[in-house]
Amino acid sequence: MTIKLIALDVDGTLLNDHHELTEWTQEILIRASRQGAEIVLCSGRGPANTIPFMKRMELDGYVITHNGAVTAEVESREIVHRFAMDGQGLEPFVTYCRTNGVHFDINTAFGLYVDQPEGLELQVREMYNNFMMEPLKLPKWADLTEPLAKFTAFGPIEQMDKVQQEWGTWNLPYYMTRSGDFFIDLMHPEASKGAALKRLAESKGIVPSEILAIGNYYNDITMLTYAGIGIAMDNSPEEVKAAANEVTLSNNEQGVAHAVQKHVLAV
Repeated sequence: MTIKLIALDVDGTLLNDHHELTEWTQEILIRASRQGAEIVLCSGRGPANTIPFMKRMELDGYVITHNGAVTAEVESREIVHRFAMDGQGLEPFVTYCRTNGVHFDINTAFGLYVDQPEGLELQVREMYNNFMMEPLKLPKWADLTEPLAKFTAFGPIEQMDKVQQEWGTWNLPYYMTRSGDFFIDLMHPEASKGAALKRLAESKGIVPSEILAIGNYYNDITMLTYAGIGIAMDNSPEEVKAAANEVTLSNNEQGVAHAVQKHVLAV
């Protein structure tokens, strides 16, 4: 069956380890789009730092962001769907992070907030620079009126392993996912890349067998298993590879381009 929608994770999948979109990968995706396949970026990033990659490829349509919590239209930046999370329930997680020296940020659709943006450690500042985000100062809960999309904890792998293990014993009111070695995300319990992709596809009359999804980490599993063809990058953990239909080359070997060429352009 013809592929009508290509769902792509961004970091570790579309981009190489230098956070670059290569010219050949871009060329392949533009060709696939001209052939009739809609490109949808599905990222843990927010719309503000996902849409620019669509603009660079001169593609319109939609981006699924914050791991599925927010779906936005590229041209207008209008939010077409969101799974808004309960901010009051975050208090224990904020307290845990502050008590244990774990860096965290709180995300709305287009905003990102931290405790002290002017005093960020170099490693944290570099992380935000790589993801093209400028953090703002976290206001009081009463002043944060925009719906919340995601809570993220960030730190060394060993620290994140400990946080994930400890939070996993809590009665979580949120969906928790590991979106990278250094990141743990909390979202609305129904939010996921797979749920957002399903909602978007159904609105367009596209069935799973007409979807190609490519990703590299645990937060991509729901969309890989929803799509008719789910492809894991070679740089994926083994559990992600096991959830996919096949494995392509790594993000540093332009695995996305190879997979799209095989399943879309060569058909």
